[in-house]
Formats: sequence, structure tokens, C-alpha cells
Amino acid sequence: MPQKLDIKMREPALVNSETGSCFDATEVDLVKGRAGGHGSLPAKVVDVSAFSLSRRTSRKTPGTFMRKGAGNTGTYTAEMDSVSVAKKTKMKDYQAYAERPNPPNTEFRRFYERGDLPVQVDHGGVHNRIAWKVGIDKLDFHHYLPIFFDGLRELEEPYCFLATQGVYDMMETGSSKVLPVIPQLIIPIKTALNTRQKKVIVKVLKVLQCLVTADAGAEGQNLIGQALVPYYRQILPVLNIFIRQTENLGDGIDYGQQKKENLGELIMETLEYFEIHGGEDAFINIKYLVPTYQSVVLS
Repeated sequence: MPQKLDIKMREPALVNSETGSCFDATEVDLVKGRAGGHGSLPAKVVDVSAFSLSRRTSRKTPGTFMRKGAGNTGTYTAEMDSVSVAKKTKMKDYQAYAERPNPPNTEFRRFYERGDLPVQVDHGGVHNRIAWKVGIDKLDFHHYLPIFFDGLRELEEPYCFLATQGVYDMMETGSSKVLPVIPQLIIPIKTALNTRQKKVIVKVLKVLQCLVTADAGAEGQNLIGQALVPYYRQILPVLNIFIRQTENLGDGIDYGQQKKENLGELIMETLEYFEIHGGEDAFINIKYLVPTYQSVVLS
């Protein structure tokens, strides 16, 4: 019996059980979790020897000892080669690298489902675009830009696309209005980074690179980059945790490099943006929070 081709259109998988869609409002009041909270971290076995002279031991059984004639003393085998035997295991502190909760209670989702945002998806051409119902230059950036930044930690459509593309459109068109809003953007950025989810961190880092260069035009004022320097204490600690997350593939090909999805390299690139556009005090503040960072300006 020939197999039928499955060409049915399906709804996208929901990341959160509490979420709805653009036509089915999310019950935000029922979401009790806090984004980036530490309540659901993986439990680790406590090492008693770290706090006392006691030591954890296990009961020996006859099976734990080597039997007569089972050793390979005096003979060389391929398994004894240090390259093949040594397994490169990464030392992971699961408490630091573990993903934090990311509940669907963003301000962007609440305002969008309520119909208070002047945006909608324009399904035209090769890529989707945002159809703005009001001119971007007429928007109140103090009200709308923090809402769009809060939606950067969304992972479901259409919220993810609308929030991310809306941020880029507002920074491109109204770059002169971004500088006064910088203090209101720090908490949404910090909350998104504290989720410690790779997709969210990569998205936020790309937005930060665009943010510090938003006013670096022909005049080259770099005022936004300098305005971010006092807030490095809120932004950089999470970057310092993941700065070593580079994938060593040997002679393989890292296809994520083209899309700028290699987290460690993207963090280093973002820190270089911060230093170049952050003024004379940027490097010393970056070095204080990310000790492994090396200057690209002074060299």
C-alpha cells in the first residue's frame, strides 16, 4: 500500500504550556514563575570533605578488584595510547550553565495580545517583514522600546519575530531617540541574559552590537556605547560565564560560524564592540568583570 504524503499544515509547537497564540490570549495571570529565577536548578551531590575531615567512601565488593591474569603489564596495546585513552571531558558547573526559567509573561506578549502595539506581520516576498501601522518616527520610544526589548526572550512565533525585528527597525529609523531610553533597557536585557538559554543570549548579543553602533554614523559620536558603560555590572557577568563556550571541531567545519551562532566568539565580538564604541573607560570596566578579555584598541 503506497504511503500517503503528509502535507498537512500544522501549528508550531508551543514552548510553554501556558502560552496561547496571536488569536488565543495567554493567561499571563496564571504564570507565577520569574524569568531567570534560581528555583529549579539541578541538584548537586554535596562533598562532605569540603567542609570537614570526613570523607565519602563506598563499600568494596569482590567485583571491584582485578582478577588474576586480567592485567596487561609489560605489553603494549592501542588502548594504552594516551591520545586514545584520555577522554576530553568538559568540567561543567551545572549550577552556572543550567538554563533558567523563561515563562511567557513578557510585557511584549501582554501588549500585543491586547492589541496595543502598532505592528503586524507582513507575509510578503521572501522574508517576513513588519507592517507598522504608525510611523516609527512618531512613536514614543520611552514607552515602546522597553516593551520590544522585553520581548527578546520570547521563543515562540509571532512574538519572537515581531519583538526582534521591531527592535532593529526602531534602532535603524529612530537612532536619535534611543540614547535617552538606555536606562530603561537595562532590566529587559539583564532578564533575557539571566535565562541563560543559548538562543536568547545569541539574539540579545546581536541586538547589543547593533545598539552600540546605532549612533556611530558619519559624526561618530558613540554616545550610546558610552552610556552603557555604567551598566556593565548588569550585562557582563553572564557573558563572563559563557565566554569559553567555543566548539573545537578539529578539522571539521563549524557551520554556525556563518550565522554567528558560536556563543564564545559572539561574546568576544560583542565585548570588542563595547570597547571600541564605549570611550576611554570601557576597557577597564570590561576587564574588571571579564578578566580574560584582551584589549583590541591598545594593542
